[in-house]
Amino acid sequence: METLLGNLLFIPTLLVTLLLFGAVIRRLLGVRVGVVRTVLAAVLAVLVAGHILRALAPEPVPTDAGTLLLLSFLTVCCACLLAMIVLVIAEVIVPDGSLPGPVELVHGWRARLARTRRYSQIVGIAVRHGLGRFLRGRRPTGVDSEPSRRLLARSLRRALDEGGVTFVKLGQQLSTRRDLVPREFVEELTRLQDKATPVPWPRVEAALVAELGRPVAETFAEIDPEPLAAASVAQVHAARLPDGTEVVVKVRRPGVARIVERDLDILLRLARTLETRTLWGRTMGMRTLAAGFAEALREELDFTVECDNLRAVAAALRATARAGVRVPTPVSRLCTAGVLVMDRLPGTPLGQAGDLLAALPVARRRETAAALLDTMLDQVLERGLFHVDVHPGNVLVAENGSVGLLDFGSVGRLDGTTRRALGRLLLALGDADSLTATDALLELVDRPDEIDERELERTLGGLIVRYAAPGATPGATAFTALMRLITTHRLAVPPQVAAVFRAFATLEGTLTLIDPGFDLVTEARRAGAVRVAEALTPPRLRQSMEEELAALLPLLRRLPRRVDRIADAVEHGRLAVNVRLFADRRDRTVVTGLLHQVLLTVLGAAAGLMAVLLLDNRGGPRLTDSVELFAVLGYAMFIIAVVLVLRVLIVIFRPGPD
Repeated sequence: METLLGNLLFIPTLLVTLLLFGAVIRRLLGVRVGVVRTVLAAVLAVLVAGHILRALAPEPVPTDAGTLLLLSFLTVCCACLLAMIVLVIAEVIVPDGSLPGPVELVHGWRARLARTRRYSQIVGIAVRHGLGRFLRGRRPTGVDSEPSRRLLARSLRRALDEGGVTFVKLGQQLSTRRDLVPREFVEELTRLQDKATPVPWPRVEAALVAELGRPVAETFAEIDPEPLAAASVAQVHAARLPDGTEVVVKVRRPGVARIVERDLDILLRLARTLETRTLWGRTMGMRTLAAGFAEALREELDFTVECDNLRAVAAALRATARAGVRVPTPVSRLCTAGVLVMDRLPGTPLGQAGDLLAALPVARRRETAAALLDTMLDQVLERGLFHVDVHPGNVLVAENGSVGLLDFGSVGRLDGTTRRALGRLLLALGDADSLTATDALLELVDRPDEIDERELERTLGGLIVRYAAPGATPGATAFTALMRLITTHRLAVPPQVAAVFRAFATLEGTLTLIDPGFDLVTEARRAGAVRVAEALTPPRLRQSMEEELAALLPLLRRLPRRVDRIADAVEHGRLAVNVRLFADRRDRTVVTGLLHQVLLTVLGAAAGLMAVLLLDNRGGPRLTDSVELFAVLGYAMFIIAVVLVLRVLIVIFRPGPD
């Protein structure tokens, strides 16, 4: 009975002892340590406490309470010290948080297994298309010539096409970043087609029922089981509502959201790795680019976003009374995250409307192209919400020459400052003013720490003379040259500004299909002149002045009090200027890194000196008959000194990441 009672009391006593040791260790270290590490350190302290007590206790063992209490206190201190040393060494070797905890291991094994399978699939696709040499971590050779780059770009396009929806969208996104991707890759990636095998009608019908919450027959009077078009994200069916309205139904492909999230997780992890380990990854902002791409693709999967975009663009068109351009009107009560119902616009896709356009008068075709350009300029410069992909497949041409815009799943959004800077850039390009154009361009991009503005102005002036002069035929080459200029001067283009360049580069080809003789630069100048004239009319000037005064009024009201306080401080000798040292995060990072290295050096030297003193001290308590406590502590301090000094040396001799 006594044995059973002793065993029952041993377990809670051990747990309490572990908790006490763990609390003391975490408190003494002064930093937050993981629970698992704390428990292991406490177990180590409990295991060595008995050996330390036997080594410290003299012979014969004292029996008075004071001596026993002192020995117990010293034992606890030594055990905690040893556990803390082990924790610090563990932090040096494996930093806290670098390995997943047991809970994460239990709950995340399925995701990691699926990610591993996907990794193997991606690697297999890359190897099949001859891209395996780029997975070895070394700079490949044989890609300096134009034919080799074209061959590589073709292999990349095929690999992305086989990779699925996420990688197709990634390739299409890369094809718009002329500031980041070489010309051969841009030309090849623009050929990526977002097409897919249609989903069988029973699965589409099940998806409609799940999203709408009622049978399809109760929602639509008629719906065509054969899709009008099928893409990797969704497919579109023609339908008719009970009131007779002709509509199209856009249904998200079943399971596509899960596939996209899995691939986005891989891309985001890859972007973090590249930004951490490579200089070019940090220069390009790989993590930001990947996050922007992921956000845009998630928006494209959520059809409620496209519904809101359609309503906003339609309201803008009504406000400007823009004739000749239409967008579908969504049926909001039937729109969900996976289903979008909108009225069906009449017309033929621009890529298939050659005969229809040929029958229109030249003047009418020019009016249509001008209306489309005016709409895009209005969306970019006035509304801040614009269509980013006006390619011929997203433009419908009606018999009367009017056009309809489709696919607002991914749109660009611009703040007021960016819109005004774009307006100044377009106006300066039209006036051949390289100085104003340079200032406006620098407002649009993320400028590096050092830049030769004079050289940038001269280069931009040369581009203006070459592509904006009367009689020039800029086309897409002007955008390519502008992107090359931005890359050469190491200017980082924000994603929303890159979307503007992408939109107008795509628009140029669309306008050429509508009217082969359409001069984008001349018409843009005309549209810009009209907008400038509208901005200088008395009502607009009055409105602008009222807005500026309304913004300045609070400042003007506070200005006299501030001047009075400054004058009073000067009069009484209390004027002081507060300057924050190291306000920039990068400066703080550099100084903190230097201080850490100095601290590690001092600690390493101190630990080495303590190790020499302890090892030179012959005597003291023994852990065993042949092992002295001072020798163990000396070797421990020697190990700590070596580890700390090695950490400093590896930082000194290791070259920076490239």
